[in-house]
Amino acid sequence: MRSGLVVVDKPSGWTSHDVVGRVRRIAGTRRVGHAGTLDPMATGVLVLGVERATKLLGHLALSTKSYAATIRLGQSTLTDDAEGDVVGGAAADALAEEAIRAGIAVLTGDIEQVPTQVSAIKVDGRRSYVRARAGEHVELAARPVTVSRFALLALDRPGPGLQDLRVEVDCSTGTYVRALARDLGAGLSVGGHLTALRRTRVGPFGLDRAVGLDALAAADEPVPIGLDDAVAGCFPRRDLTAPEAVDVSHGRRLAAVGLPSPYGVFDPAGQVLALMTEADGAARPLVVLRPA
Repeated sequence: MRSGLVVVDKPSGWTSHDVVGRVRRIAGTRRVGHAGTLDPMATGVLVLGVERATKLLGHLALSTKSYAATIRLGQSTLTDDAEGDVVGGAAADALAEEAIRAGIAVLTGDIEQVPTQVSAIKVDGRRSYVRARAGEHVELAARPVTVSRFALLALDRPGPGLQDLRVEVDCSTGTYVRALARDLGAGLSVGGHLTALRRTRVGPFGLDRAVGLDALAAADEPVPIGLDDAVAGCFPRRDLTAPEAVDVSHGRRLAAVGLPSPYGVFDPAGQVLALMTEADGAARPLVVLRPA
């Protein structure tokens, strides 16, 4: 089985674990993992590693993400999205666009965000979403996140007292778009929640690289991005001499060259051997991908 990355366009209603299970069957291996969980309601880019590429997942630079979303003003829900019961709200159809844009501006830049209660964050050893769905009120601490772009594209009034906002968001990892919807609604005193969410980019991977599960199952090659291309596209590159390649394949250190860590090292044939990191004048293998 070929090692590498699969960028899936996740369908709505599937958990990230559901997608992993399907790709395991398609690829014929248990060694499949994912980076950057998506909620079941959400669609879009989900990055998976197959075989030796599972070792890359914890080191991929997936710190920036982009989303297209629909925020409904006028209703707040238990889960901050359309899957939860409505628990409050006030008429929002009279809100002026200028007020909405001002509320969005408050939530743009470096902000402190309280994660949504229906999240995977652990509280006293239990996932927050488990506690919230059992009816408990969960107190989560605010954390710093960056919303580099929060753009209002269109307004719609789907019913009495409601306004739907079509938005695009570029943000740091750890940002909850559901919480942006919640906080925008709260700041405007009308309540808000998310009704649609599509992740359009994770790090360097956009929807142009993503493939649907049915198309993946029908493809001749179930792992579109091979290990060599995956590392070359996601990390700085260092090309080695033949003796250096032998050293790395045995897990030995090399002289540092000043590249930002981690970086991929490649043998003279262009095959990736490892991810390396530098410290104290030496480069040591972080993950050996092709051992001797």
